[in-house]
This record gives sequence, C-alpha cells and structure tokens, in this order.
Amino acid sequence: MDFILLTQNSTPIFRYIVWILGKLMEGIFTVIDAFGIPNIGLAIILFTIIINLLMMPLTIKQQKFAKLSSKMSPELQAIQLKYKDKVDQNSRLAMNNEMQAVYAKYGVSPTGSCGYLLIQMPILFALYRVIYAMPAYVKKIGDTFRVLATTIISADNAAWLMNPDFSEFANAEQVEKASNIAKTISMYGNNISETNMENGVIDVLNRLSSSDMSLVAQHYGLTDLTFNGQLILSNSTTRGLIDTYNNFLGLNIGDSPQTLIVQAFHNGAWLVLIGALMIPILSAATQWINVKLMPQQDSNNNKNVDDTTAQMQSTMKSMNTVMPLLSAWFCLSLPAGMGLYWVAGSIVRSIQQVVINKHIDKMDVDQIIEKNKEKSAKKIEKMKENQDKINAYASMSTKNINQRANISTSQSSSTEVKSAKAGSMMSKANMVSEYNKKSGKK
Repeated sequence: MDFILLTQNSTPIFRYIVWILGKLMEGIFTVIDAFGIPNIGLAIILFTIIINLLMMPLTIKQQKFAKLSSKMSPELQAIQLKYKDKVDQNSRLAMNNEMQAVYAKYGVSPTGSCGYLLIQMPILFALYRVIYAMPAYVKKIGDTFRVLATTIISADNAAWLMNPDFSEFANAEQVEKASNIAKTISMYGNNISETNMENGVIDVLNRLSSSDMSLVAQHYGLTDLTFNGQLILSNSTTRGLIDTYNNFLGLNIGDSPQTLIVQAFHNGAWLVLIGALMIPILSAATQWINVKLMPQQDSNNNKNVDDTTAQMQSTMKSMNTVMPLLSAWFCLSLPAGMGLYWVAGSIVRSIQQVVINKHIDKMDVDQIIEKNKEKSAKKIEKMKENQDKINAYASMSTKNINQRANISTSQSSSTEVKSAKAGSMMSKANMVSEYNKKSGKK
C-alpha cells in the first residue's frame, strides 16, 4: 500500500470499494453537519454501524457455516484418524471422497469460510483506509486543511515543514515536537512534490497531533486563518474547526491515547486521562467478548484429533488470547479515531452476535441434513462417477504402458536376431528361441 493518503486509492477493484465507502462517509458527515454536529468521532460510529448492518447477511452465513462445522468436525476428525498412517494415493483419494461426502451431507463447502473472508477483507481494509484519511474522502474536512496547506506552501514551499530547524528551539518540548513532525514527514510525506505539493502537505497535517500542529501553526502563522468565516485552528478563546471536527467527549481523536495520557497527566486533566485509558481497555474487552460470543467447538470432540488438527486448535486458542491484547496496544499508539472505530465495531459485532446466536441456536441441524440428503446423494454419485473415470483412465494408462513395454521387448528381440552374426553362438541361440516360440514351447 502506498503512503499517499489524500490522493484516493488507485489499486484496481479495491479503489472502487474505497470510493463507495468514502462517499458513504462523506454523506454521513454532511448529514450530521447539517444538524450542527460536524464531528468525525460521531461520523465514525454511525459509519461503523451502517457497514456492519449491510454486512449482516454475510455474517449470518459465516456463523451458520461455523455452527455446522462444529457439528461435522467429529466426523471429519474420525475420517482423518482412519487414514492417519495411510499415505498411498488410493487411501488419500478415499479419504478425500469420504470428507467430501460429509461436507455434502451438511450442505457446506470446504472453502466456505475462506470465501466469506475473501469478501470481507477488502471491505475491512477499505474501511481502515477511509477512516485513516478522512480529508481525502470528506470534502469539507479536506477543504479546511487545504487553507492551511496553501499558506504553508506560499510561505516557503513547505521547506521548514519538510526539515524543521532544531537549532531555533529553546526548550526540549519544542525539540520533541519538531522531532515528531520529522517522523511524520518520513512516514507520510512521500507525496510532497511539485506536482502534488498541496495534497502531500494535507496528508502530513492530518497525521500531526494537536500539540505538534501548534508548533507548525506558530512557525507559519496559521492561528488566524478561517474557512467559511470560521477559525480553523483553536486559540486561547475560540475553538477552531479542526478541533471541533476531532473533539469527541473531550478527547482529540487525532491524538493517540498515549499522547493524551501524557498530556492529561502533566495538566492534571483527570477526565481526559480516564477517557484516553478507556479506549485501549474497551478495545481489548470488546474483542475478548467477540471471541467468547463466537460459536465454540465442543471440547469433548477434541479428544481423538490428529496432531495437525490439535496444533491448529492450539494456535487458534492462542490467537484468541493474544488478539485482544494486540488490539489494546495498537489502540494505545494509533490515533484515537482508529481506536474509536475498533471499539464501535466490536460493540456492534457483539450485539449482532447475540442476535445471530439466537437465530443459529434455533437452527435444526438434523432438518438441514434431511434437506441435503437428495443433493448430497447426487454429489456423492457424481464423485463416484468421477472416481470411476479416474480409475478407468489409470487402468487404461497402465495397459498402454504394458503394451508399449511388450512391443519394445519384441522389437529388442528382433533387433538382437538381426544383429547376431551368422554362424555365431548368438545366432544359434536365436534359432533355438524362434523354434521354441513356433512350436509353443516355453
């Protein structure tokens, strides 16, 4: 993935998904702005709810597959154990046929869960892309940043922003801010070029924390700039548009919880400190709840699994433990807006999962098997026909090989006869062999 954030994604197919979701986000922001609540945090929550509702049918299918998988898992494991020590081709084919018959019996595909993931993954990446680069997809936010970018470019062509002069700073706090700006440039400033200077500067400004932005504003004199008659950056008396966009329950979602915690601790802002801590904590907690609500395989069915299956199950269990902790770590270091998206998504999915579980629990597996009997019988019959064709082809191939071998042997014998010299021992032996063949002797 490239680092050009403001320029909309250009990856084939994927860019259309991002574009559609970007339009949805812009529509949501426009509606809440019309109600006088131009807030990115609220837009992210509404965006997450709508996307999860739209994906509900796919989620139900995925959970239905998981439920059926847990029911048919013992049968599959029994087949695997049956052929555990058999590595010949016929045994492998027989095992595959028996497993296919089980899948047909339950009316699912062996690649069912992979198919659902293949559909969901581009959407999830596109969601991340839109939320991580709001100015690229929400025009009003982008235009607000554009006023700042234009002023910076007209001042020195963004030279200081690209390479802050550390020697001009008198205290360690300013040096740290300048260092943060330099790091942001190294990660997101690839698009600051003569052909796309403005968008590149917006990319960087969008990624700066409010504290680092204050240093840029101080250097370039951005504190008095307005957009549509409203102040863009906050001053001592008035909150600016960007802070209004980013403020959610007292937190600036453009800052990471880690930054907010440090600032709140130094300033004694205990409510902000608690709010910043809650983002990674809620992220881990809601992820853990998601895992617990997912359909679980009966542990009594895992006693006789083979080593490979046992290892896979152990890995999945470890991942279910580690993932909530990883999400907490990511939410601590990423902008709070991303953490808000993860928390909102986990809460929505948990509510969905409760509803889906009630629906799935009412599902009669025996009735599903009964419905699939006719279909599975046809599939099994077709598999047998295909297997018979394969066996017949293999038999024909073996017969052809034997015939070719006999022809080769015959030709070789004929060649030997012809190549033997007249009167030699070989010639006499060939004459005896020919006589025995004609008289039917062996």
